[in-house]
Amino acid sequence: MPLGNALRAATALSLITASAAFADGHATTITIATVNNGDMIRMQGLTDDFTEKTGHTVEWVTLEENVLRQRVTTDITTNGGQFDIMTIGMYETPIWGANGWLIALDDLPAEYDVDDILPAMRGGLSHDGTLYAAPFYGESSMIMYRTDLMEAAGLEMPTAPTWEFVREAAAAMTDRENDINGICLRGKAGWGEGGAFITAMSNSFGARWFDEDWNAQFDTQPWKDTLEFYVGMMNESGPAGFATNGFNENLSLFQQGKCGMWIDATVAASFVTNPDDSTVADSVGFALAPDNGLGKRSNWLWAWALAIPAGTEKEGPAKEFIQWATSTDYIELVAENEGWANVPPGARTSLYENPNYQEVPFAQMTLDSILSADPNDSTVEPSPYVGIQFAAIPEFAGIATEVSQEFSAVYAGQQTVDEALAKAQAITNEAMEAAGYR
Repeated sequence: MPLGNALRAATALSLITASAAFADGHATTITIATVNNGDMIRMQGLTDDFTEKTGHTVEWVTLEENVLRQRVTTDITTNGGQFDIMTIGMYETPIWGANGWLIALDDLPAEYDVDDILPAMRGGLSHDGTLYAAPFYGESSMIMYRTDLMEAAGLEMPTAPTWEFVREAAAAMTDRENDINGICLRGKAGWGEGGAFITAMSNSFGARWFDEDWNAQFDTQPWKDTLEFYVGMMNESGPAGFATNGFNENLSLFQQGKCGMWIDATVAASFVTNPDDSTVADSVGFALAPDNGLGKRSNWLWAWALAIPAGTEKEGPAKEFIQWATSTDYIELVAENEGWANVPPGARTSLYENPNYQEVPFAQMTLDSILSADPNDSTVEPSPYVGIQFAAIPEFAGIATEVSQEFSAVYAGQQTVDEALAKAQAITNEAMEAAGYR
């Protein structure tokens, strides 16, 4: 056995023997709810390694992002007990941890090295200093663009571009006859889909969800500027049907060579540069998400993380899986099987100190994007909430899902920007009043 494999096996064994379930020899089946993103699909393909080491088997419930959020939220709030592990993020984790709905991950063994988790990720997945979910991968957002199309347009992408440059470049790269759209962006309804994108974008235009007294702010000029700019640019240079496009739809378009630029999760970089999947893998460049000169960029901060609902009867095996899937050993397992460009990014400091990973072309831009995102100071004007593409209050998911539906109706040409913003203002203020904020 090669030395790397031997070390991994030894570390994995030390993690496993910490579990009473394994020590007693009781193998079991755990059920995991996860999102249908590429890194999670890859994890499922490597699960035999976990089963071989522990004897435990895994049943996967793999769902589209909006459906996943709905299913796990319903299950956790009703103590349904359908899942032993849930894939959740920085929005849900602190709220659910505070409610006692998640099992604390405060007893992970020393070999796991909790301190290696990037501070931004660890902080966002904790409540009162206690970790309640372990990041499978972390992300911000950035620009991915076709270097060949940018060159053909006679333009050069700055490291830190403005929205005006992006719009100009998108128009220059658009070639309708050859089915090339200058820019592909999320328009799909859902607080974590198109809602996340437009909220992060609005920060750079000076918008915010609430003022310091929790009054909705959709009747302000910065929100109008944001939506009008987005709609104008997408009508000029975006794909047909962008109102229903989310992460996966735009990933597919970019990989097929149908997008000049795509602004989305940094985790997508490994997929657009993979020659097995992407027709443009050899001509992709990266830049920071755009700004407007107001001091805030339009990138977000997120982690897809693994958490254990308090209602599970399989806490021991669930913790074993989390230790396996979010460890440095798992990163090395992926690197051996898929190459360093395809390991889960954005979760561990040691990954960015690894010389092998430092050679990956998007590694530094991913880290720079993550480090430039501050959920405690995300808006130009002061706001009362923590979060960049969300406000970390329990009511946000429901409110923002409704608001995003109104915005998507604008993108589809079913109503005007002014009509959508008026509805968003009413939806948000009514919900906040009912919840006792105002």
